[in-house]
Amino acid sequence: MTDITIKGAGIFGLSIAWECLCRGATVQVIDPHGVGAGSSGGVVGALAPHVPENWNPKKDFQFESLIASKGFWAAVDAAGGGASGYAQTGRLQPIEDDKTLELAHRRAETAQTLWQGKAVWEVVSHSADWPVTSPTGYWIYDTLSARINPKQACAALAAAIIGKGGRIVSDGPERGAVVWAAGAWDLHRISNALGKTFGNGVKGQAAVFDFDLAHAPQLFAQTLHFIPHANGTIAVGSTSERDYSEPASTDDQLEDVIARAKRIVPALEQAPIIARWAGVRPRSKSRAPVLGRHPLNPEHFIANGGFKIGFGMAPKIAQVMADYVLEGRNEIPEDFTPEKSL
Repeated sequence: MTDITIKGAGIFGLSIAWECLCRGATVQVIDPHGVGAGSSGGVVGALAPHVPENWNPKKDFQFESLIASKGFWAAVDAAGGGASGYAQTGRLQPIEDDKTLELAHRRAETAQTLWQGKAVWEVVSHSADWPVTSPTGYWIYDTLSARINPKQACAALAAAIIGKGGRIVSDGPERGAVVWAAGAWDLHRISNALGKTFGNGVKGQAAVFDFDLAHAPQLFAQTLHFIPHANGTIAVGSTSERDYSEPASTDDQLEDVIARAKRIVPALEQAPIIARWAGVRPRSKSRAPVLGRHPLNPEHFIANGGFKIGFGMAPKIAQVMADYVLEGRNEIPEDFTPEKSL
C-alpha cells in the first residue's frame, strides 16, 4: 500500500515526501528526470528572509520556515548520511546611501519584535571576511539568512527518503493521495488547460567561482547573491528571464552577471569559474507558493511556485502539506491557495 504519491523530485516534492514518511506514511516519489533535475538542482542556495517590516502571513510563514530549517536539514543529513550544505551563516548587505542607512536602523528596531528574539537584523561597520567596501562604511547584517547547496540538499533528501523506506522511481502508477510538485512544467500544463496564465517558468543563470570564503556570511549587493559554500566555492546569481528560447543554456546575460560580480568583489577577478548553470524556476501568477487542491483535479493536491524562495520555504511547506494531505487539517495561508493565481 502507498499512502502518498508525489509527482516531482524537486525541493517541494522531496521535502513533503520526507515529512510524510516521518509521520508514518508510505510514500513514493515519481519523476521521469530524476532527483533535482529542474531548478532545484541549481547552484546558488540563498536562504534569505524578507525585510522585517509590513509584516504579513507570507513573511511570517517564511520566518517560521527559516527558523525550522536548521533542525530540518540536520535530521535529513543524519537520516541519509548526506551533506546538504546547510549552514546558518547570516547575510551582509552594503548600505549605499544615508537614506538606506536610516531605513536599516528602523528595520533593526522592528526586527526585535517581528523576529521574536530568534534572529537579529543590525547595522554594522565591518564586512566580516569579505574583501569589499560599502559606500557609507556600514552594512546590514542579519543572522536569519542561511546557505544550502541545492543539488547536494536534494541528494541528501533522496537518501533520507530511501533510508526511511520511501521509494523514488522514474515511472509508475499513482497510488494513494497524489501531490503534484512538478514545477514550471505543471504551471504551464495548468495554464494551457485553463486557457489563461496560472503561472510560468522564469529562467535563471548563475556561476560558481573557485574562491574559498566558506565561513563567511552570504553577500547581497547590487541585486546579486554571493553564496560561499562549504566546499570552497562561491556561487553568484542570478538572472530573471521571462523570455527565453534555450532553458538550459547559458549566454551573454550570465557573462554580464560574472562581470558585475568581479566589479563588486575585485578578488574574484583572478578566481577560476568552475561551473555555469541555467534552469527554469516556477513562478505562480500570485508570486507566492501555490498549496492546496490541484486546479485540474480537486482529488489531487498541488505544491508549486517556489520562485526564488523554494528552499527557504520547504520545511514549513512540508509541514502544512502533510497536515492537509494526511490529517485533513488546513493551515495553508490564504495567499498561498490556488485561487489566488486563477
